[in-house]
Parts: sequence; structure tokens; C-alpha cells
Amino acid sequence: DFLRNFVGSLHSTVAVLTEVTHLLDFSVHAQLDFLNWIQDGGLQIHTIGCDDLGRICELTEKYSDLPMDFADATLMRIAERERISKVISIDRDFYIYRTNDRHALDNLFQR
Repeated sequence: DFLRNFVGSLHSTVAVLTEVTHLLDFSVHAQLDFLNWIQDGGLQIHTIGCDDLGRICELTEKYSDLPMDFADATLMRIAERERISKVISIDRDFYIYRTNDRHALDNLFQR
């Protein structure tokens, strides 16, 4: 229901897609539906390049006590890079994470 009613654009990374398809491993049809939804424009995939890895390492080290996984770090990096202020995640740690300008992302799933 959330995605049906959501207004706006959705952004992600390949690392997050890997996690989602793993969570959907109970059904190849669910995985394919998810990937086809992305291909049909449901989600914009941002590339993480070598120039992003320094910041991803900083974030991973900063939040090592939680710990922050690679997928979460890539989302934080694209939020900083693309000036994105909201996230949709089942991960509850996003209220702790801060961008380089010290803002937490608003997790729309945790409202």
C-alpha cells in the first residue's frame, strides 16, 4: 500500500537491490516482480564509484558500534551527494546516522 500511495521519486543503489532480492529469495517471482518494477521506472539506481568509497569508509567506521552495513552506507552517501532528505528502510538505525551536514534522514517507514 505504501508504494501505491507514494508520491515522489525513489532512489537506491545496487547494494540495496542485493539485500532486497536476498530478502525475497523465498520466491523467484517476487524477485523478478521487484526487478521488473525497477526496470519500469519504479526506482532510480545511483552508481557508487571509487570516489564515493572514502566517505563510505568514514561512515562505516563512525557507526561501527551499530554496525552500519555497506548498503546503508551507500544510501547515506547518495543522500549526501544528491541532497536527498528522506529514506524508506526497514532498518531502524537511520534515525542515528547523520549526513556530512549533520542531518538525519527522515525514514518514512518509521513514522
